[in-house]
Amino acid sequence: MIRRQTQDLDVLLVSMVDASARDLTNVEALRTLVVGSSVSVKIQTPWENTLYQVCRSSCDGLICLYGIYNSGIVVNPTTRWHRAIPLSNYQLISNEIRKRDRDLGHTFPGLGFGKDKLRSIYKPVWLYNSLELGLDEATTCEVFDFSTNAWRKVIPASPCRVLAFHDPIYFDGSLHWFTDPYEGETNVLSLDLHTETFQVICKAPFVVPDSPTEINMCTLNNCLCVSLMDWPEQKIWSFNAEEETWQVIYSIDLVRTFEWFRLHMFALTPLAVLGKNKLLLNNLERGIQLVIHDPRAGSYDLVFNAKASGYTLCYFQSLISIL
Repeated sequence: MIRRQTQDLDVLLVSMVDASARDLTNVEALRTLVVGSSVSVKIQTPWENTLYQVCRSSCDGLICLYGIYNSGIVVNPTTRWHRAIPLSNYQLISNEIRKRDRDLGHTFPGLGFGKDKLRSIYKPVWLYNSLELGLDEATTCEVFDFSTNAWRKVIPASPCRVLAFHDPIYFDGSLHWFTDPYEGETNVLSLDLHTETFQVICKAPFVVPDSPTEINMCTLNNCLCVSLMDWPEQKIWSFNAEEETWQVIYSIDLVRTFEWFRLHMFALTPLAVLGKNKLLLNNLERGIQLVIHDPRAGSYDLVFNAKASGYTLCYFQSLISIL
């Protein structure tokens, strides 16, 4: 059973830690917040005091936690069901490099998590640039198979190097990445999780800025979107898959949001569209701060503020687990 109503949307706070703390000995794993409420509830887990990142996209109420050097966990925050994922080859190589006291020499990629819609199979995916790891290929793609409890390579992998700073986004049966702008232009790369084939879906009408923190990818109103800081505004572009075109659907006044967010080194992260086209935003620079923006009224309302760092994503409650 999956709840699909907008009012049932919850915000998950992952790996909450005091922003002023000098160590990670008091990490709170998961906390849930009902949109529009200032009350958050801790979700009990067996892995407290362990710092995990989280895949940017939830899928049918499931989320995927991971670390570069640690095994991942697929979790249903509603039922507390969880299942561990063994280390991928990428993580094994990274661990070996770390043991030799060497820097990986590149930005860590983010893990993707999505679903083959035709077969209803969930798939964690690592796509990473290979040359920095001493491999021959331009990129390497690994997909986890829950039926065999093992990782396998996708061949051929993407011919395009990806912008590793950004986590992939799941939308409509595919995972999406920005391609490396140093290869000549900004494109969005997709991996169809059913056929496990890559394609560049469309050349973008914008470019990745020199600072990759000024752009991010998301899904809003059942569309793939890109949020780009273009001071004094932040523009949110929506992709029309049928026409293969991009259009600006929101323009956020960064001068107005400065009252709460103070700094704008990171592009604000759009989390969801609420009610009558209101936009739920998060800021990565000032702990966890959630603001609801009403484009019609031009208003910005602070709805949640925690003096803690961590990750945020929206999800719908479900009873799903993976056998």
